[in-house]
Amino acid sequence: MLQTVIKNKVRLMQLLFLVLLLILIRAFENQLFYDPFLDFFKKDFTSLRLPALNSFSLFLSLLLRYTLNTSISLGIIYVLFKEPAMVKFAFVLYYFFFLILIVAFFYIVHFTSENHNWILFYIRRFLIQPIFLLLFVPGFYYQKQHQ
Repeated sequence: MLQTVIKNKVRLMQLLFLVLLLILIRAFENQLFYDPFLDFFKKDFTSLRLPALNSFSLFLSLLLRYTLNTSISLGIIYVLFKEPAMVKFAFVLYYFFFLILIVAFFYIVHFTSENHNWILFYIRRFLIQPIFLLLFVPGFYYQKQHQ
């Protein structure tokens, strides 16, 4: 009984630490990442022109942020489920979605002439926030319950 309580406390502390890391990434996003869209999307962006940007720096920044969020999210998935197969599957999904989203993001930024700011807003949101974690945890939980 005591071992179970201690083990659960350790898992809870690990989970809280990982969530704190996600919070810190969000809190210090202005200092850590190059993203001209941070201020752009805080305004009434629906009719504004896209800000000037350095595509290479933006790509590296998005890749770094996505990788940090993904690494922490995979840690959370491992702490919750303790199944390496789930973590591997989630890893593949994360980077499959990254490829789709980053191509869509830069296609809209560079090759569309129409105002697609709302679409860009949501694509960017999936790239910079750990939204997939909110989708994967309930999905993996459901899968684990029905095995």
